[in-house]
Amino acid sequence: MGWLDWAALGLFFIWMVIIGVYSYKKVGGSKDFFVAGGKVPWWLAGISHHVSGYSGAVFVAYAGLAYTFGFSLYVWWAIPITISVIIGAFLIAPRWSRLRQKLDIESPTEYLEKRYNLVTQQIMAWSGVLLKLFDVGAKWAAIGILLHAFTGIPVLYGILISGVINLVYITIGGLWADLWTDLAQFAIGIVAGIVMFVIVINQLGGVSSLTGIWDQLPPAHSQPFHEPYTFAYVLVYILITFLSYNGGTWSLATRYISSPSGTEAKKSALLSGSLYLFWPLILFFPMWAAPLILPGLEDPNQSYALLTMELLPTGLVGLVLASLFAATMSMTSSDANTISSVITRDILPCMSKRFKGLSQKRALMIARITTVVFTALTLVVAIQADNFGGVLGLIISWFGALIGPIAVPMLFGLLPFFKHCDSKAAISSIFAGLGVFVLTKYGVDVPLSVEVGAPVLTSVFVFSLMGWLNRHKPVRPEVEELLQAINKKEAKEPKSTHIQM
Repeated sequence: MGWLDWAALGLFFIWMVIIGVYSYKKVGGSKDFFVAGGKVPWWLAGISHHVSGYSGAVFVAYAGLAYTFGFSLYVWWAIPITISVIIGAFLIAPRWSRLRQKLDIESPTEYLEKRYNLVTQQIMAWSGVLLKLFDVGAKWAAIGILLHAFTGIPVLYGILISGVINLVYITIGGLWADLWTDLAQFAIGIVAGIVMFVIVINQLGGVSSLTGIWDQLPPAHSQPFHEPYTFAYVLVYILITFLSYNGGTWSLATRYISSPSGTEAKKSALLSGSLYLFWPLILFFPMWAAPLILPGLEDPNQSYALLTMELLPTGLVGLVLASLFAATMSMTSSDANTISSVITRDILPCMSKRFKGLSQKRALMIARITTVVFTALTLVVAIQADNFGGVLGLIISWFGALIGPIAVPMLFGLLPFFKHCDSKAAISSIFAGLGVFVLTKYGVDVPLSVEVGAPVLTSVFVFSLMGWLNRHKPVRPEVEELLQAINKKEAKEPKSTHIQM
């Protein structure tokens, strides 16, 4: 990298910190820190939801899959997310916002005590926090690999540099800082992605290369499905992404919770889903074309980084690297903020009475402390990522398989159709799914679609079956009241067209 590249990267990091400092004055209490006071407009929530769904792993592990398998990456990754988010826009997203309006929640798991009971809430809260340690750790590992590929800096240093900068701005500015940096990162990512797209097209002979590359690549690269990402895997992944992108990934639920109304939350989900349909086609094209420009790579995971250094002039390399950092830091800052809300609002009050009934300012102090501690632990996991199967193993195997058992009772519990599913159904579905995960991960040799899908399908089956067995039992009045409240659209929901400064 030349000095212009380092300058571009340095300016990006400085800008992230400036945003955090600017957002500081907007945070007066935990409600501002966790849910931005419920004042996030739909377009900002939609962009943030979309940006928070990417990470550096897309440019490492997924770039490797694009290099090796071709177009199937779009079919099994982008299309399932698009379908899931758009369905969720009508079915799930508005309910999250109404939960905040009705119950004044600040964390995604806060409503679970009323919907099920305290034990269920604590099991899901603790499980989710532990799961996110691995998930966020995988993202830090990915960005460390990227920085090493570009600069030669040891992976450890790359992890620590990005982690510390992330920690500064999210601890200072909370969700507002996260949202503003997501917007900045979205702009950087769009510019960098289009620059790479155009340069690769020119390198391969012009616009005709959009279709022409498939004649030059191995025939299997143009196929929609490729082992182990088969049609069965795609069907399973649609269910997993439905659970994840509609709130099973708690930071994404926070975007809906922070919306002023159910209508605004719905619009934000439709925007995010639309972006997932179109943007990956531009983003992935250089990855698909990489074998023609960089044939015979020993490590396909470094294909995108090597492609950037091979084709881009000084200055633009730094811009692309900044966009890769932006993608990862968007997800990690979102996760850190949301996990902090779960710890502060749901876990700590059950551990000690000192954390109950806190003032907004006192809760804000606790929130910042938990953000620092959680982020530090994820950096430790990142340093040890290879012991958990590498970046791809962490994200697809651990996160993909474990998100379902925890998310099933969380999301399905919002729907009146599952009102007979009580705390026993929730707990049983979680442990049944986790048991099947252990069996398929370590006990028997099964295809990837079964390894990833069996736990979540088991959880759905157990949760639904126990609800059906309870169908003649009366539903607790508070549960009926809750479900009716979040199911009913307000006659005149508040609108938000701008951000209050």
